[in-house]
Amino acid sequence: MLTWQIEALHLKLKYKTKAAVCSGQARINFLVQVSDGALSGFGEAAPQLRFGETPELLLQQYQVLLLAGLAQVKSMENLLELLTEHQPINSLRFAVEAAYLHYYCQINTIPINQLLGQRPPHNQPTSFSLPAMEPELALAYMQQQRVNRFCCLKLRVTPEIDAQLVNNLLRISDRPLMLEGCESWNDPDALLYFVNALDKDRVVSIEQPMPASMGHAYAHIKSKMPIPVIADESITDEADFDLLREEFHGVNIKLMKAGGYLNAVRLLRLARKYGMMTMIGSMVETSLGIWCAMQLSSGFDFASLDGFLMLTEEPFKLVKEHNGILYLK
Repeated sequence: MLTWQIEALHLKLKYKTKAAVCSGQARINFLVQVSDGALSGFGEAAPQLRFGETPELLLQQYQVLLLAGLAQVKSMENLLELLTEHQPINSLRFAVEAAYLHYYCQINTIPINQLLGQRPPHNQPTSFSLPAMEPELALAYMQQQRVNRFCCLKLRVTPEIDAQLVNNLLRISDRPLMLEGCESWNDPDALLYFVNALDKDRVVSIEQPMPASMGHAYAHIKSKMPIPVIADESITDEADFDLLREEFHGVNIKLMKAGGYLNAVRLLRLARKYGMMTMIGSMVETSLGIWCAMQLSSGFDFASLDGFLMLTEEPFKLVKEHNGILYLK
């Protein structure tokens, strides 16, 4: 019989963030382990308040899985049946599936990417997210840090930010800029006005500028947008690609939102089928979560896997960054 364990990871961030389940500059993730006494598999859960996920709910649902027979699971099919029947939140589902899949691949000496039908992982360039700060402060931050080592920079924007301040950021960096809208616009016309005032040669995309509930507004302005609009909160474990294709140019698939490796691969294949741009992203995670994402990143157009670089101390050291490139341990 397998032994399962869960442990809270109390993580400190370098800067304040608006990410879910954060208090000041702290965050709680979870480490899930499965072991037969000789070999072990590990997975990470990063619960997201945006989707109703809390540490308390995660721990409650983990206990439900244990009572439902998690320790008696003997195959991936058994595990998937259990997860389908009891439907934990997506971040916990991913951690449990990843832990078992990593264990399964060890005992069967199968590379993870091979089991998932993906190309082998490679050294991965990543974008780098500027801290959630006013553009004036971001200017000083960019000057102090070596941000130009990254292939692309990301900046959180809201309706309160003047487009000229964003353009000012571009003057001290030669890197393209991706914007994160974080569902902060409710007026499509105001969004169009903001984007049209940007340097479109340097600003390459904007992620989820309006709430996911405003699908009709996305469809209305998609053809008018001078830069690609990328779905983030609009794509979780389930997605209607017939609608997404009408509303967005691309999708940001995150393992924590997808609820597992297997579903992330399914979403990737659908995005490809519908001709959409693909990005693999991360939450605020340790290098374990980033290591997992890198098992799939070869199949995506872009990678935004800098979540572990936001931590003051990263506990696992499974991925290292050098000159903007991520390397697997």
